[in-house]
Amino acid sequence: MKVIICGGHLSPALAVIDRLKEEEILFVGRKFAMEGDNTLSLEYKTITSLNIPFKAIKTARLQRKFTKYTLSSFLKFPNGISQSFKILREFKPDIVLGFGGYVSLPIILAASLLRIPVVIHEQTTEAGMANKFASRFAKKICISWTSSEEYFPKNKTVLTGNPLRKEILAMKPREAKNQLFTIYVTGGSLGSHFINGLIEKNLKALLKKYCVIHQIGDSKHHNDFDVLNSLVKTFNNDLSENYFSAHHFSPKEAAENLNKADLVVSRSGINIVTELEFLQKPSFLIPIPFAQRNEQMKNALLLEKEGLVRVYYQNMLTPETFLLQLEEMIKNIHLYQIKTRWKKNNDSAQRIVEVLKDVAIKKSN
Repeated sequence: MKVIICGGHLSPALAVIDRLKEEEILFVGRKFAMEGDNTLSLEYKTITSLNIPFKAIKTARLQRKFTKYTLSSFLKFPNGISQSFKILREFKPDIVLGFGGYVSLPIILAASLLRIPVVIHEQTTEAGMANKFASRFAKKICISWTSSEEYFPKNKTVLTGNPLRKEILAMKPREAKNQLFTIYVTGGSLGSHFINGLIEKNLKALLKKYCVIHQIGDSKHHNDFDVLNSLVKTFNNDLSENYFSAHHFSPKEAAENLNKADLVVSRSGINIVTELEFLQKPSFLIPIPFAQRNEQMKNALLLEKEGLVRVYYQNMLTPETFLLQLEEMIKNIHLYQIKTRWKKNNDSAQRIVEVLKDVAIKKSN
């Protein structure tokens, strides 16, 4: 089976790719993290490191409000469609699997016009704008949460769950240790300049008590990586040895960091929330305030109801209040736990693969 995988959510895509080792895969996505920035995207670096062919396309971003960039962005969509037709005709896939995001739309639309079957996966508790549109052309729609059912046609919708990366599934419950309390800070695939700023202002105070592992991101706009690592060089060795940072960690390293952490400081995209719940990791969550439909806040509140995390509005946090609230949580870390100590393996990726094969077989017949 020849499969094109496209879209904006990398973690579940990687989980499914791991179950498609016997199949021929082409990944279609963004080569660069942001428009106007020559920083390579995480998806490009990760997929190419796995020796999986990658095709980059440039297309229109979906925009909810009309701005000065709306027209110029919209004009990129025909180019995205043209590139998609070329990719599909050259690769000749049996099926296309989309993981949401604006990059998936031209591929899905072109595949539909070429009568190539499409399956999409929705990670969120509701439905992203791209997937709502793509669902019109999809043979099957895989969803992660029952709350998404109302957004899609019932006859095409399958509840599969949100796939977890193999590195997360392989983690064992961590044994007690006699080393510094460990905080893992992560801001998503692009990093978070806001969270990085909170850490920067409190770094010396944190390193006096804790080990900090920090995924900073690699945006050239704010240059946070260089700022933080220049700062840590001004500390004495006893402090600087407690700080470990990277633009990005590999999937295996990120899973190990999550597992060894006593506390996680993070945004609350649906994939990190799924991983935190699976690993039952106490977390200090700061949802992105401008996420569509307040999506990240809703994700965070799922875990807050389970008693696993504390959730803070970004506009209510200063460097001073962040440190105060963080240390209050650390002091009472024993209170943040789910009653079930360890969950069974997540087999969502295999369910999606079964849907793919079923749709591809029906097409061939």
